Amino acid sequence: MVWAEPLKAKNIRRVTVMLSKKAKGLGLTLASAILLAACGGSSSPDTASKSSTSNKDGESNEVVTITFWDENAGPERTPIWQEIINRFEEENENIKVEYFGLPKDEAKSKIDAAIAAKDVPDVASIQTSWLPEYSIREAFLPLDDYFADSELNGKINQGTIDFNKKIVNDGKLYGVPYTQNLDVIWIRPDLFAEAGIEAPKTWDDFFSSVDTMTTDDMYGYTIRGGAGGSLQLQRLMYAYSGITEYVTEDGKATVNDPAHKEFLEKYFALYLNNTPQSDITNGYKEMVATFDTGKAAMVHHNIGSFGEHSKALEADQFEAIPLPVTVDGGNYVAEGGNTIGVSIFAETEHPEEAFKFLEFVNNAESQSNWNRLIGQIPTNSDVMAEDWIQDAQHLSVAFSVYDDENTALYEPPFYLPDYRSILDNQVDPAIQSVMAGDLSIDDFLSDWAEAIEASAAKYAEAFN
Repeated sequence: MVWAEPLKAKNIRRVTVMLSKKAKGLGLTLASAILLAACGGSSSPDTASKSSTSNKDGESNEVVTITFWDENAGPERTPIWQEIINRFEEENENIKVEYFGLPKDEAKSKIDAAIAAKDVPDVASIQTSWLPEYSIREAFLPLDDYFADSELNGKINQGTIDFNKKIVNDGKLYGVPYTQNLDVIWIRPDLFAEAGIEAPKTWDDFFSSVDTMTTDDMYGYTIRGGAGGSLQLQRLMYAYSGITEYVTEDGKATVNDPAHKEFLEKYFALYLNNTPQSDITNGYKEMVATFDTGKAAMVHHNIGSFGEHSKALEADQFEAIPLPVTVDGGNYVAEGGNTIGVSIFAETEHPEEAFKFLEFVNNAESQSNWNRLIGQIPTNSDVMAEDWIQDAQHLSVAFSVYDDENTALYEPPFYLPDYRSILDNQVDPAIQSVMAGDLSIDDFLSDWAEAIEASAAKYAEAFN
């Protein structure tokens, strides 16, 4: 397995390309919802179109319109995409980009429906974990030849490119990542100081801190019980256990390992005692709002919620800390493949124009602006020496995790076509059943493991 070596903060100015390294060493990637059609997008997706205009000399210039779907539209991200699109159109007067924003929790289902109806956009922002399924459905245009001839070749973190090719069955490139992420815990350092406690470094510290910070006026923590909860939960589970195999060589899932049961018994016991009752249905936006409005002292998310925190809180009221080292006191464990990229749909009538937009999204200026405002890690090496990266507290935390020679990665089975469907459609609602007391943790983990194992068996039968 090949991963991109993380950048050491002290050497960051000298780094021009992120190197590759095996998963056991330093790890790959460091890497929320309302529909904002009014911010330049339409109320519904339209197919690409052409029109004719004349230049100042009276010559006819064909104008091509391509559609771009954003899989995580909202007040933080939509304006950034609009700025990128505006600059692109200024530099490419014969190409117009129609923006269409999808709410994060509905994005995949809407893209699924569009693919089934053969009514897709030209280009979209796509989560890495969706690539295996969509490649099997032949939804995307292979980008290998385009990328090989592009100025991006050699600039985009090679580990992220290799990973995107590895997880699809045919080994082709279907998405170029523009951002990388890492899960962290956000805390209120000002309130921790008032309580006289330090930021947690171990899991015992974590649970103790949640209890200490729970008062009559504030919860110690907030849980994501709604959409997307399974993704966060499994990252906590594997960070706790230290297990790096999600599916073993003989096809057995590890989600139901006893260490994960041990963690979940402690974790779900926080609900109602140290977290809001509304957590059972809270998605990303509600969870972050609980923290940003001072109703919770800690929240687990990723570095990508920096933008929301920085707008709602003062600089000394929030900071990122790593997920604690494994329960045995060993090392950090993070999830590999935590990236988002740009993909082009196979049905596009304008592949050249779509790839030109993909290139623009991934150039240094666009990546720098997007990642600086959102708070995530760019993949373009030309951005890595910029001051904002070196000065950001949450990014220094991310680098400290990946600079640690003992850091290990676990790799989810992205290659399973229904991996995300299992999480979204089975595990997410099951989390709510556990929190409501209607499902035991044993049954929760067993059902999860059985679904993954059944999927792995079907995959092995079909492709091996």
